[in-house]
Amino acid sequence: MSQQKLNDAINELKAQIAGLELSDVQAKEKLQSLVEGLEEKLRSPEDATHHHSLVEEVRDSVEHFEVEHPRLTAILNDLMMTLSNMGI
Repeated sequence: MSQQKLNDAINELKAQIAGLELSDVQAKEKLQSLVEGLEEKLRSPEDATHHHSLVEEVRDSVEHFEVEHPRLTAILNDLMMTLSNMGI
């Protein structure tokens, strides 16, 4: 169930990223990198190598986008909860 919730959140995050009109290319690249890390987690759920950095990347993204993009922030918060529930 957690894997499916994570997959759903990733898909929602991708949709939000696609809809963003960010003039800050670096921020959009950061989000795309985050999506890639989350997708890697789905492919190899037993690999704990990057758990901490993945959670930190989500946390940093929340802080960066919380004021300007509240919907994106809500999705990122959901991702953090899902990762936490998965023991990551």
